[in-house]
Amino acid sequence: MTELNKNEIEQAKKIANMSKISKILENIREVIAIDRKQKQPLILRINEAFIFNIARKAISEKDSTFIMSIAGESASGKTTLVKNAAKACLKSDTDSIYNVVCCDDYYKDASKELSEAGSYEKLFESGFSFDTPDAIDLALMKEHLKLLKQGKEIYSPLYNFVTCESKKDSVLKKPAKLILNEGLYVLHESLRDIIDVKIYVYTPFEVIKDRWFARAASRGKTGLAAQMQFHDVNQTAFRHIRPTMDIADVVINGMTTQEYIEDFIHQLIEAIVSVTSDKHLSL
Repeated sequence: MTELNKNEIEQAKKIANMSKISKILENIREVIAIDRKQKQPLILRINEAFIFNIARKAISEKDSTFIMSIAGESASGKTTLVKNAAKACLKSDTDSIYNVVCCDDYYKDASKELSEAGSYEKLFESGFSFDTPDAIDLALMKEHLKLLKQGKEIYSPLYNFVTCESKKDSVLKKPAKLILNEGLYVLHESLRDIIDVKIYVYTPFEVIKDRWFARAASRGKTGLAAQMQFHDVNQTAFRHIRPTMDIADVVINGMTTQEYIEDFIHQLIEAIVSVTSDKHLSL
């Protein structure tokens, strides 16, 4: 094959890829346009450059691992979004191509501090906080995300929200095409260089408050202990979490139903998959 023929083939491939990228862009924009007409749309804001980047990766980097980080305030709906994204992946015949890494699993062990304090009230009175970046081992989580992106298995820790105990190397996480990383600080500045998609879940304060107290009760925190922690949660969210909404590629509505989240993400996946030759998710 001559050099000229090689160049012609390469140019033809580039043209074909650009055509596919354009089609994916068209499909994604159509899905988003339909969403905007809903009473409770899922997408509140989306970066146009991000849409193009998704389309490009779907064609040019479809064999690479993709890290999607989903942040938001405590009780904003991050876990619900992740669970329904996972269900949408399965619904789209994407056989075991995703895995979930939760920021909550990386809380540092505070069982000794809780035991010495004698109660959550006394622990909070001492100035201890569960809601700052320092309370979470972000360095270990980043190391694990990088290993998964390299195609290696990891064992994540497991955190007990009642006893504050962290058990190291507890849960096997296998490498996958899509890594869903969710939690308070997954958009922390120390992690941004390895993230492919930055998502922020926005939910009104009063809704967050109601959800938070209901969940706190299930974790053994009620009365004064719950009130003290929620005050800290709100203060630290103002300083550390809400500002990350500004750097997010996508801002999601935390008020949409689980069924709609699953349906929307399924449509989004199909908008991409329908253009690629692979039946699996090509992010």
